[in-house]
Amino acid sequence: QQAKFYENIMKILRPKPDYFAVGYYGQGFPTFLRNKVFIYRGKEYERREDFQAQLMSQFPSAEMMNTTSAPGEDVKNSPGQYIQCFTVQPVLEEQPRFKNKAVPDQIINFYKTNNVHRFHYSRPVRKGSVDPENEFASMWIERTSFVTAYKLPGILRWFEVVSMSQTTISPLENAIETMSTTNEKILMMINQYQSDENLPINPLSMLLNGIVDPAVMGGFAKYEKAFFTEEYTRDHPEDQEKLNRLKDLIAWQIPFLGAGIKIHERRVSDNLRPFHDRMEECFKHLKVKVEKQYGTRELVFDDKRVGRPRSMLRSYRQLSVISLSSMNSDCSTPNKIASESFDLEIVLPKPVKAESEEAVLQINPHPEVKMRRSKKRTKRSSVVFADEKTAPDISVSDMKCV
Repeated sequence: QQAKFYENIMKILRPKPDYFAVGYYGQGFPTFLRNKVFIYRGKEYERREDFQAQLMSQFPSAEMMNTTSAPGEDVKNSPGQYIQCFTVQPVLEEQPRFKNKAVPDQIINFYKTNNVHRFHYSRPVRKGSVDPENEFASMWIERTSFVTAYKLPGILRWFEVVSMSQTTISPLENAIETMSTTNEKILMMINQYQSDENLPINPLSMLLNGIVDPAVMGGFAKYEKAFFTEEYTRDHPEDQEKLNRLKDLIAWQIPFLGAGIKIHERRVSDNLRPFHDRMEECFKHLKVKVEKQYGTRELVFDDKRVGRPRSMLRSYRQLSVISLSSMNSDCSTPNKIASESFDLEIVLPKPVKAESEEAVLQINPHPEVKMRRSKKRTKRSSVVFADEKTAPDISVSDMKCV
Protein backbone atom coordinates (compact mmCIF):
# COMPACT_ATOMS: atom_id res chain seq x y z
CA GLN A 1 0.00 0.00 0.00
CA GLN A 2 2.81 2.42 0.85
CA ALA A 3 4.55 1.66 -2.46
CA LYS A 4 1.28 2.46 -4.26
CA PHE A 5 1.13 5.83 -2.50
CA TYR A 6 4.68 6.64 -3.59
CA GLU A 7 3.85 5.66 -7.16
CA ASN A 8 0.80 7.94 -7.16
CA ILE A 9 2.91 10.83 -5.88
CA MET A 10 5.26 10.49 -8.82
CA LYS A 11 2.75 9.73 -11.60
CA ILE A 12 -0.73 11.02 -10.74
CA LEU A 13 -1.50 14.58 -11.87
CA ARG A 14 -2.11 16.97 -8.98
CA PRO A 15 -4.31 19.96 -9.80
CA LYS A 16 -2.72 23.20 -8.65
CA PRO A 17 -5.12 25.46 -6.76
CA ASP A 18 -5.23 29.19 -7.35
CA TYR A 19 -4.79 31.73 -4.58
CA PHE A 20 -6.83 34.92 -4.37
CA ALA A 21 -6.17 38.15 -2.51
CA VAL A 22 -9.40 39.65 -1.16
CA GLY A 23 -9.60 43.10 0.40
CA TYR A 24 -12.63 44.28 2.39
CA TYR A 25 -12.74 48.09 2.41
CA GLY A 26 -15.28 50.42 3.96
CA GLN A 27 -16.93 50.91 7.34
CA GLY A 28 -19.85 48.70 6.33
CA PHE A 29 -17.92 45.48 7.06
CA PRO A 30 -17.61 43.98 10.55
CA THR A 31 -14.46 44.83 12.47
CA PHE A 32 -12.68 41.52 11.82
CA LEU A 33 -12.90 42.19 8.04
CA ARG A 34 -12.87 45.99 7.85
CA ASN A 35 -9.99 47.40 5.76
CA LYS A 36 -8.09 44.12 5.85
CA VAL A 37 -6.68 41.83 3.15
CA PHE A 38 -6.92 38.03 3.21
CA ILE A 39 -5.39 35.31 1.03
CA TYR A 40 -7.83 32.56 0.04
CA ARG A 41 -6.89 29.15 -1.29
CA GLY A 42 -9.24 28.22 -4.12
CA LYS A 43 -10.74 24.81 -4.65
CA GLU A 44 -9.52 22.45 -7.36
CA TYR A 45 -10.09 23.93 -10.83
CA GLU A 46 -11.96 26.90 -9.32
CA ARG A 47 -11.86 30.00 -11.50
CA ARG A 48 -11.62 33.52 -10.19
CA GLU A 49 -15.02 34.39 -11.65
CA ASP A 50 -16.69 31.56 -9.73
CA PHE A 51 -14.90 32.55 -6.55
CA GLN A 52 -16.00 36.17 -6.95
CA ALA A 53 -19.62 35.11 -7.51
CA GLN A 54 -19.57 33.09 -4.29
CA LEU A 55 -17.97 36.03 -2.48
CA MET A 56 -20.60 38.50 -3.68
CA SER A 57 -23.40 36.16 -2.64
CA GLN A 58 -22.20 36.53 0.96
CA PHE A 59 -22.15 40.35 0.68
CA PRO A 60 -24.93 41.23 -1.79
CA SER A 61 -24.78 44.95 -1.02
CA ALA A 62 -21.01 45.19 -1.61
CA GLU A 63 -19.45 46.73 -4.71
CA MET A 64 -16.69 44.90 -6.58
CA MET A 65 -13.65 47.09 -7.32
CA ASN A 66 -12.14 46.89 -10.82
CA THR A 67 -8.61 47.99 -9.87
CA THR A 68 -5.83 46.02 -8.18
CA SER A 69 -4.05 49.00 -6.62
CA ALA A 70 -4.61 49.83 -2.95
CA PRO A 71 -7.61 52.14 -2.39
CA GLY A 72 -7.36 55.56 -0.79
CA GLU A 73 -8.56 56.74 2.59
CA ASP A 74 -11.84 57.97 1.12
CA VAL A 75 -12.81 54.40 0.23
CA LYS A 76 -11.63 52.98 3.56
CA ASN A 77 -13.60 55.56 5.56
CA SER A 78 -16.75 55.42 3.44
CA PRO A 79 -19.91 53.86 4.96
CA GLY A 80 -20.30 51.36 2.12
CA GLN A 81 -18.74 47.98 1.33
CA TYR A 82 -16.06 47.57 -1.35
CA ILE A 83 -14.44 44.23 -2.24
CA GLN A 84 -11.21 43.84 -4.17
CA CYS A 85 -10.30 40.40 -5.56
CA PHE A 86 -7.41 39.29 -7.80
CA THR A 87 -5.23 36.23 -8.31
CA VAL A 88 -1.83 36.05 -6.60
CA GLN A 89 1.08 33.69 -7.15
CA PRO A 90 2.55 31.63 -4.28
CA VAL A 91 6.28 31.96 -3.72
CA LEU A 92 8.27 28.77 -3.32
CA GLU A 93 10.29 28.77 -0.12
CA GLU A 94 13.71 27.21 0.13
CA GLN A 95 13.63 23.80 1.75
CA PRO A 96 16.89 23.27 3.69
CA ARG A 97 16.55 19.50 3.51
CA PHE A 98 16.46 19.68 -0.31
CA LYS A 99 19.60 21.78 -0.67
CA ASN A 100 22.22 20.18 -2.96
CA LYS A 101 20.08 17.05 -3.30
CA ALA A 102 18.39 15.43 -6.27
CA VAL A 103 14.68 16.09 -5.75
CA PRO A 104 12.03 15.00 -8.31
CA ASP A 105 10.01 17.70 -10.00
CA GLN A 106 6.78 16.29 -8.57
CA ILE A 107 7.98 16.98 -5.04
CA ILE A 108 9.11 20.50 -5.92
CA ASN A 109 5.77 21.21 -7.61
CA PHE A 110 3.97 20.21 -4.42
CA TYR A 111 5.84 22.81 -2.38
CA LYS A 112 5.15 25.47 -5.01
CA THR A 113 1.47 25.57 -4.00
CA ASN A 114 1.49 24.03 -0.51
CA ASN A 115 3.00 25.05 2.81
CA VAL A 116 3.36 28.63 1.56
CA HIS A 117 2.78 31.97 3.24
CA ARG A 118 4.37 34.40 0.77
CA PHE A 119 2.55 35.57 -2.33
CA HIS A 120 3.08 38.24 -4.96
CA TYR A 121 1.10 40.06 -7.58
CA SER A 122 2.79 41.63 -10.61
CA ARG A 123 1.40 44.16 -13.03
CA PRO A 124 3.17 45.91 -15.94
CA VAL A 125 3.88 49.62 -15.73
CA ARG A 126 5.01 51.86 -18.58
CA LYS A 127 7.74 54.39 -17.87
CA GLY A 128 9.38 56.83 -20.22
CA SER A 129 9.06 56.61 -23.98
CA VAL A 130 7.46 53.46 -25.38
CA ASP A 131 8.98 51.70 -28.37
CA PRO A 132 6.08 50.26 -30.41
CA GLU A 133 8.37 47.71 -32.09
CA ASN A 134 9.92 46.42 -28.87
CA GLU A 135 7.78 46.62 -25.75
CA PHE A 136 10.34 44.81 -23.58
CA ALA A 137 12.62 47.85 -23.48
CA SER A 138 10.08 49.91 -21.52
CA MET A 139 8.14 47.25 -19.61
CA TRP A 140 8.56 47.77 -15.87
CA ILE A 141 6.92 45.43 -13.35
CA GLU A 142 5.30 46.64 -10.15
CA ARG A 143 5.28 43.71 -7.72
CA THR A 144 3.31 43.61 -4.50
CA SER A 145 4.29 40.96 -1.94
CA PHE A 146 1.95 39.57 0.71
CA VAL A 147 2.82 37.59 3.86
CA THR A 148 0.05 35.72 5.68
CA ALA A 149 -0.15 35.06 9.41
CA TYR A 150 0.01 31.27 8.87
CA LYS A 151 0.97 28.93 6.07
CA LEU A 152 -1.60 27.70 3.59
CA PRO A 153 -3.31 25.32 3.52
CA GLY A 154 -4.02 25.26 7.24
CA ILE A 155 -6.97 24.81 9.54
CA LEU A 156 -8.77 27.39 7.38
CA ARG A 157 -8.60 28.00 3.64
CA TRP A 158 -7.88 31.69 4.22
CA PHE A 159 -5.59 33.73 6.48
CA GLU A 160 -5.07 37.42 7.09
CA VAL A 161 -2.22 39.30 5.45
CA VAL A 162 0.10 40.63 8.16
CA SER A 163 2.56 42.52 5.96
CA MET A 164 2.67 44.00 2.46
CA SER A 165 5.55 45.44 0.45
CA GLN A 166 5.98 46.82 -3.05
CA THR A 167 8.98 46.69 -5.35
CA THR A 168 9.65 47.77 -8.93
CA ILE A 169 11.43 45.46 -11.37
CA SER A 170 13.32 46.99 -14.28
CA PRO A 171 12.88 45.76 -17.87
CA LEU A 172 16.29 44.05 -17.74
CA GLU A 173 15.45 42.26 -14.49
CA ASN A 174 12.13 41.22 -16.01
CA ALA A 175 13.97 39.77 -19.02
CA ILE A 176 16.29 37.79 -16.72
CA GLU A 177 13.32 36.45 -14.79
CA THR A 178 11.50 35.45 -17.97
CA MET A 179 14.53 33.64 -19.40
CA SER A 180 15.13 31.82 -16.12
CA THR A 181 11.50 30.69 -16.00
CA THR A 182 11.69 29.46 -19.59
CA ASN A 183 14.82 27.43 -18.86
CA GLU A 184 13.16 25.90 -15.82
CA LYS A 185 10.18 24.91 -17.94
CA ILE A 186 12.38 23.23 -20.56
CA LEU A 187 14.27 21.31 -17.88
CA MET A 188 11.05 20.17 -16.26
CA MET A 189 9.74 18.95 -19.62
CA ILE A 190 12.95 17.00 -20.22
CA ASN A 191 12.54 15.32 -16.84
CA GLN A 192 8.94 14.38 -17.54
CA TYR A 193 9.57 12.92 -21.00
CA GLN A 194 12.66 11.04 -19.84
CA SER A 195 10.75 9.32 -17.05
CA ASP A 196 7.46 8.62 -18.88
CA GLU A 197 7.40 7.22 -22.41
CA ASN A 198 3.62 7.55 -22.73
CA LEU A 199 3.33 11.34 -22.50
CA PRO A 200 1.82 13.05 -25.56
CA ILE A 201 4.29 14.94 -27.71
CA ASN A 202 2.15 18.05 -28.33
CA PRO A 203 3.17 20.10 -25.22
CA LEU A 204 6.86 19.56 -25.97
CA SER A 205 6.34 20.47 -29.63
CA MET A 206 4.61 23.75 -28.77
CA LEU A 207 7.24 24.73 -26.20
CA LEU A 208 10.26 24.05 -28.40
CA ASN A 209 8.79 25.55 -31.56
CA GLY A 210 7.75 28.71 -29.72
CA ILE A 211 11.38 29.28 -28.71
CA VAL A 212 13.44 28.20 -31.73
CA ASP A 213 11.15 29.57 -34.47
CA PRO A 214 11.43 33.39 -34.53
CA ALA A 215 8.21 33.63 -36.57
CA VAL A 216 6.18 32.31 -33.62
CA MET A 217 7.20 34.32 -30.55
CA GLY A 218 10.31 36.18 -31.60
CA GLY A 219 12.58 34.29 -29.21
CA PHE A 220 15.12 36.36 -27.29
CA ALA A 221 16.00 38.54 -30.30
CA LYS A 222 13.90 41.34 -28.79
CA TYR A 223 16.05 41.23 -25.66
CA GLU A 224 19.15 41.63 -27.79
CA LYS A 225 17.69 44.66 -29.58
CA ALA A 226 16.60 46.23 -26.29
CA PHE A 227 19.62 45.64 -24.02
CA PHE A 228 22.66 44.41 -25.97
CA THR A 229 23.35 47.74 -27.64
CA GLU A 230 26.11 50.28 -27.19
CA GLU A 231 23.56 52.93 -26.27
CA TYR A 232 22.10 50.88 -23.40
CA THR A 233 25.55 49.89 -22.11
CA ARG A 234 26.67 53.51 -22.14
CA ASP A 235 23.54 54.81 -20.39
CA HIS A 236 23.38 52.01 -17.78
CA PRO A 237 26.92 51.07 -16.68
CA GLU A 238 25.54 49.70 -13.38
CA ASP A 239 23.70 46.93 -15.26
CA GLN A 240 26.82 45.22 -16.63
CA GLU A 241 26.54 42.28 -14.24
CA LYS A 242 22.86 41.81 -15.09
CA LEU A 243 23.66 41.92 -18.80
CA ASN A 244 26.21 39.15 -18.33
CA ARG A 245 23.62 37.17 -16.41
CA LEU A 246 21.11 37.47 -19.26
CA LYS A 247 23.75 36.44 -21.80
CA ASP A 248 24.59 33.42 -19.66
CA LEU A 249 20.94 32.35 -19.53
CA ILE A 250 20.63 32.69 -23.31
CA ALA A 251 23.77 30.58 -23.81
CA TRP A 252 22.49 27.88 -21.46
CA GLN A 253 19.18 27.67 -23.28
CA ILE A 254 20.88 26.13 -26.33
CA PRO A 255 21.90 22.79 -24.71
CA PHE A 256 18.50 22.62 -23.03
CA LEU A 257 16.77 23.04 -26.39
CA GLY A 258 19.11 20.49 -27.94
CA ALA A 259 18.18 17.90 -25.33
CA GLY A 260 14.49 18.59 -25.87
CA ILE A 261 14.78 18.30 -29.66
CA LYS A 262 16.55 14.94 -29.32
CA ILE A 263 13.66 13.65 -27.23
CA HIS A 264 11.19 15.10 -29.74
CA GLU A 265 12.98 13.33 -32.60
CA ARG A 266 12.59 9.94 -30.91
CA ARG A 267 8.89 10.48 -30.14
CA VAL A 268 7.63 12.31 -33.21
CA SER A 269 5.27 10.50 -35.58
CA ASP A 270 5.60 10.33 -39.36
CA ASN A 271 2.85 12.91 -39.81
CA LEU A 272 4.79 15.47 -37.75
CA ARG A 273 8.18 14.68 -39.29
CA PRO A 274 8.18 17.78 -41.58
CA PHE A 275 7.31 19.94 -38.58
CA HIS A 276 10.24 18.45 -36.65
CA ASP A 277 12.64 18.94 -39.57
CA ARG A 278 11.64 22.60 -39.81
CA MET A 279 12.14 23.05 -36.06
CA GLU A 280 15.53 21.32 -36.15
CA GLU A 281 16.66 23.53 -39.02
CA CYS A 282 15.72 26.66 -37.06
CA PHE A 283 17.58 25.31 -34.04
CA LYS A 284 20.78 24.77 -36.03
CA HIS A 285 20.84 28.40 -37.17
CA LEU A 286 20.03 29.59 -33.66
CA LYS A 287 22.77 27.44 -32.14
CA VAL A 288 25.44 28.77 -34.48
CA LYS A 289 24.45 32.36 -33.76
CA VAL A 290 24.28 32.01 -29.95
CA GLU A 291 27.49 30.02 -29.56
CA LYS A 292 29.32 32.58 -31.67
CA GLN A 293 28.11 35.52 -29.57
CA TYR A 294 27.80 34.09 -26.04
CA GLY A 295 29.98 30.98 -25.97
CA THR A 296 29.29 27.26 -25.71
CA ARG A 297 27.68 25.43 -22.81
CA GLU A 298 27.67 21.65 -22.41
CA LEU A 299 24.96 19.53 -20.87
CA VAL A 300 26.13 16.05 -19.84
CA PHE A 301 23.67 13.17 -19.49
CA ASP A 302 24.12 10.69 -16.69
CA ASP A 303 22.92 7.19 -17.62
CA LYS A 304 22.73 6.17 -13.97
CA ARG A 305 19.98 8.71 -13.38
CA VAL A 306 17.60 7.65 -16.17
CA GLY A 307 19.23 9.86 -18.78
CA ARG A 308 18.78 13.06 -16.83
CA PRO A 309 21.28 15.80 -17.65
CA ARG A 310 23.70 17.29 -15.21
CA SER A 311 25.96 20.26 -15.84
CA MET A 312 27.89 23.07 -14.20
CA LEU A 313 25.11 25.62 -14.60
CA ARG A 314 26.07 28.48 -12.32
CA SER A 315 23.23 30.79 -13.30
CA TYR A 316 20.37 28.42 -12.60
CA ARG A 317 18.47 27.69 -9.39
CA GLN A 318 18.01 24.12 -8.20
CA LEU A 319 14.29 23.61 -8.64
CA SER A 320 14.26 20.14 -10.18
CA VAL A 321 16.20 16.91 -10.40
CA ILE A 322 18.34 18.06 -13.28
CA SER A 323 18.57 21.73 -12.44
CA LEU A 324 21.73 22.54 -10.63
CA SER A 325 22.59 24.04 -7.31
CA SER A 326 21.32 27.40 -6.15
CA MET A 327 23.16 30.58 -7.02
CA ASN A 328 24.42 30.94 -3.45
CA SER A 329 25.92 27.46 -3.14
CA ASP A 330 28.16 25.02 -4.98
CA CYS A 331 27.35 24.68 -8.67
CA SER A 332 27.75 20.95 -9.15
CA THR A 333 24.83 18.57 -8.94
CA PRO A 334 25.43 15.65 -6.57
CA ASN A 335 26.13 12.45 -8.46
CA LYS A 336 25.34 10.25 -5.50
CA ILE A 337 22.21 10.14 -3.38
CA ALA A 338 22.70 10.39 0.35
CA SER A 339 23.02 7.00 1.99
CA GLU A 340 20.66 7.82 4.81
CA SER A 341 17.79 8.14 2.35
CA PHE A 342 17.94 4.52 1.19
CA ASP A 343 19.50 2.54 4.03
CA LEU A 344 17.59 -0.73 3.78
CA GLU A 345 19.59 -2.51 6.46
CA ILE A 346 18.12 -0.24 9.10
CA VAL A 347 14.56 -0.88 8.01
CA LEU A 348 14.64 -4.59 7.22
CA PRO A 349 15.04 -7.02 10.16
CA LYS A 350 17.76 -9.60 10.02
CA PRO A 351 16.46 -13.17 9.63
CA VAL A 352 18.93 -14.62 12.11
CA LYS A 353 17.70 -12.33 14.85
CA ALA A 354 14.08 -13.10 14.06
CA GLU A 355 14.70 -16.87 14.27
CA SER A 356 16.49 -16.52 17.60
CA GLU A 357 13.66 -14.45 19.07
CA GLU A 358 11.12 -17.02 17.86
CA ALA A 359 13.14 -19.81 19.44
CA VAL A 360 13.19 -17.97 22.77
CA LEU A 361 9.43 -17.49 22.64
CA GLN A 362 8.93 -21.18 21.94
CA ILE A 363 11.11 -22.19 24.88
CA ASN A 364 9.70 -19.73 27.39
CA PRO A 365 6.35 -18.41 26.09
CA HIS A 366 4.48 -15.61 27.81
CA PRO A 367 1.36 -16.63 29.86
CA GLU A 368 -0.87 -14.64 27.52
CA VAL A 369 0.62 -16.50 24.58
CA LYS A 370 -0.16 -19.81 26.33
CA MET A 371 -3.77 -18.77 26.87
CA ARG A 372 -4.25 -17.68 23.23
CA ARG A 373 -2.77 -20.92 21.95
CA SER A 374 -5.01 -23.01 24.21
CA LYS A 375 -8.07 -21.08 23.03
CA LYS A 376 -7.11 -21.68 19.40
CA ARG A 377 -6.69 -25.40 20.05
CA THR A 378 -10.05 -25.47 21.84
CA LYS A 379 -11.74 -23.69 18.92
CA ARG A 380 -10.24 -26.09 16.36
CA SER A 381 -11.22 -29.14 18.40
CA SER A 382 -14.76 -27.82 18.86
CA VAL A 383 -15.20 -27.58 15.09
CA VAL A 384 -13.99 -31.10 14.38
CA PHE A 385 -15.32 -32.82 17.48
CA ALA A 386 -18.50 -31.07 18.48
CA ASP A 387 -19.35 -33.73 21.07
CA GLU A 388 -16.13 -33.21 22.98
CA LYS A 389 -16.56 -29.44 23.34
CA THR A 390 -18.08 -29.60 26.82
CA ALA A 391 -15.30 -31.67 28.30
CA PRO A 392 -12.62 -28.96 28.51
CA ASP A 393 -15.24 -26.43 29.63
CA ILE A 394 -16.22 -28.61 32.61
CA SER A 395 -12.66 -29.26 33.55
CA VAL A 396 -11.80 -25.57 33.45
CA SER A 397 -14.82 -24.65 35.57
CA ASP A 398 -14.02 -27.38 38.07
CA MET A 399 -10.48 -26.09 38.33
CA LYS A 400 -11.79 -22.57 38.96
CA CYS A 401 -13.98 -23.83 41.76
CA VAL A 402 -11.10 -25.64 43.36
